Amino acid sequence: MPDEVITRRPGDGTLVIELNRPQARNAVNENLARLVAAALDELDEDASLQVGIITGAGGTFCSGMDLKAFVRGERPEVPGRGFAGLVERASSKPLIAAVEGYALAGGFEIVLACDLVVAGEGARFGLPEVKRSLVAAGGGLLRLPERIPYHAAMEIGLLGDMVTAGRMERWGLVNRLVPDGEALAEASRLAAALAGNGPLALTATKQVLVEGRDWPMAEAFTRQSLIADPVSASADAREGAVAFAEKRAPVWTGR
Repeated sequence: MPDEVITRRPGDGTLVIELNRPQARNAVNENLARLVAAALDELDEDASLQVGIITGAGGTFCSGMDLKAFVRGERPEVPGRGFAGLVERASSKPLIAAVEGYALAGGFEIVLACDLVVAGEGARFGLPEVKRSLVAAGGGLLRLPERIPYHAAMEIGLLGDMVTAGRMERWGLVNRLVPDGEALAEASRLAAALAGNGPLALTATKQVLVEGRDWPMAEAFTRQSLIADPVSASADAREGAVAFAEKRAPVWTGR
């Protein structure tokens, strides 16, 4: 079976990106990383797309880096995007992880690079790198303490054990916990709801949420204005107000 990433367009402004190496539990090699990066380029550049979903084939999200390929000398990274073609720079548009089965090591780091997480009840998350004398350097150790309580992040990083989706939901990392097999369907419903909002506002809102964490408070509102003011002055902002007054669905143009 060839290594590939399958992309689908359900027709609601969503791009589904499916890791398709089920024979290797969707472990990431160089080729898969390049294909993910290409799919994210498509998401970023196509104005008809508003939201991305990343998921895995065969009942597993992603088991991390392909260690056999690593031993052969492969480095599954893409310049500018990092491991798996996304952990350093995913997309300027909202990205949802739809998780079934295992999201381990680099697979969990892919999840952490996403903006929203939908998981099946049987999903398992973890950073087992320490068990192999490796460091979770694909963003896991950087992002995890921002997503869940400090001591919980330390437990995951230092022990390297798997954690249930239920615990992750209680810690606030999982947005929607669903029966096994329903993660992609729920993620698609969530994506459709997001895609119904103004595209300029979606991108700007994500940008403020991501970048604003590092802004000094004395500069925060000024920096926010540089992002938000052009959206407020857009034709879409006027259309949103007119549609609300006329009690109809807005028609967005992205301008």
